[in-house]
Amino acid sequence: MNRTSRRHFLKTAAGAAVAPAIVSSSVLGTKARAAASERITFGVIGVGGRGFADMEAFLKMPDTQVVAVCDVDSIHYGKNAGRQGRAWGRDAAKLTVDMHYEKAGDQSYKGCDTYSDFRELCARDDIDAIVVATPDHWHALATLEALKSGKDVYCEKPVTHFFAEGQAVYREVAKQNAIFQVGSQQRSTANFHQGVELILNGVIGKVKEVKVGLPQGHNEPDGDPAFTDPPEHLDYEFWTGPSQMLPYTRARNHWSWRWHRNYGGGQLMDWIGHHNDISHWGLGMDKSGPVSVSTVGWTWPETDIYNSPVDYEVRCEYPGGIQVSIGSVNPMGTKWIGEDGWVYVNRGKIEASNPAWLEKGFKAGDKTAYRSENHHGNFLEGVKTRKECICPAETGHRSITPGHLAYVANDLKREVLKWDAAKEQIVGDDEAQARLMALPYRAPWEFPA
Repeated sequence: MNRTSRRHFLKTAAGAAVAPAIVSSSVLGTKARAAASERITFGVIGVGGRGFADMEAFLKMPDTQVVAVCDVDSIHYGKNAGRQGRAWGRDAAKLTVDMHYEKAGDQSYKGCDTYSDFRELCARDDIDAIVVATPDHWHALATLEALKSGKDVYCEKPVTHFFAEGQAVYREVAKQNAIFQVGSQQRSTANFHQGVELILNGVIGKVKEVKVGLPQGHNEPDGDPAFTDPPEHLDYEFWTGPSQMLPYTRARNHWSWRWHRNYGGGQLMDWIGHHNDISHWGLGMDKSGPVSVSTVGWTWPETDIYNSPVDYEVRCEYPGGIQVSIGSVNPMGTKWIGEDGWVYVNRGKIEASNPAWLEKGFKAGDKTAYRSENHHGNFLEGVKTRKECICPAETGHRSITPGHLAYVANDLKREVLKWDAAKEQIVGDDEAQARLMALPYRAPWEFPA
């Protein structure tokens, strides 16, 4: 079966009906290398630090094959000066893939192709799934190109840079009957799953408040702030893409781009897709959201290299009168506070007002949360079985919506924004709604209709 017909087969109801016959060997816990014709083929768009991590996770799975990588930089070392640390970029990625399959003794390996234009990679008929791990301002265009090309997509969080892009992505996923996973990997970690099930089963009673802790922003340049010509190995025009063209500086290029709103949304948008995603999961708000959003105590960097807040708090009210605080004012992680106690989760940690709730064998109740033990493996299982992943596109979009609304409220100096989550509209403020839906793309780039 060729790639095109096999991908079509996987996306049909008939394919889903016979899914148990094609479940991946990695999902079943075996390590046998699948035949070349049975492997899920991957392309990776954006091979910096995070893209490398995703790529290497899929390389380790015996029923996948990485066949192409794409980046506008041939080789770089992140925010490190000179040739220090680990090399990233498309040439380094190709070398990593080549060495992996050479070490594995894979006689069927045909090589890893490299691209600087993601559209060329997406156009290939022999690719089943695509990883999008670019800077945030490229997420939507790369993802939509992949979806419209019939590919399944694993996209890093936040799922999109602009609110309207997020709506377009989750609607295109539905239109294409695609499998989509947002890289909010905490959902596939045991302690977060444990905490969420405690909340869903009401062990803390009615939830009154949630505190979502995110990192403080950057007050000073994260790297050399000097304005220079871009390095020859970087296509800075393409890297900038649909965003406003700014003078090149290492301090807002690789990795450090996220502190400038041309490319990312600061620590607020960099982390809201992690800890607020967990908050939403516990509150049962994966397809919903707040009823109001306001901002409090935002401070700004002393350097003009960045324009995202250093200290910040986003205050939201959710249905049922639940008060949610999101920001650097709270300890990192997610803490639900109820009438009968509290539960707190963070990476590598879970705590509760009643330690008995955390003891092995404690039965929280009959409600269960979607369980995944491997975020990348969960996506691969979805590609094969057509089962929705643990963090699909709309879920990722909804979890970051309070951040989008917070920026609108702060930019327009609104004391509070009223939000209709069902319609995804700001209530009674046309100017704020227009700002929320804006897509300020730089020509010749245009958002696809």
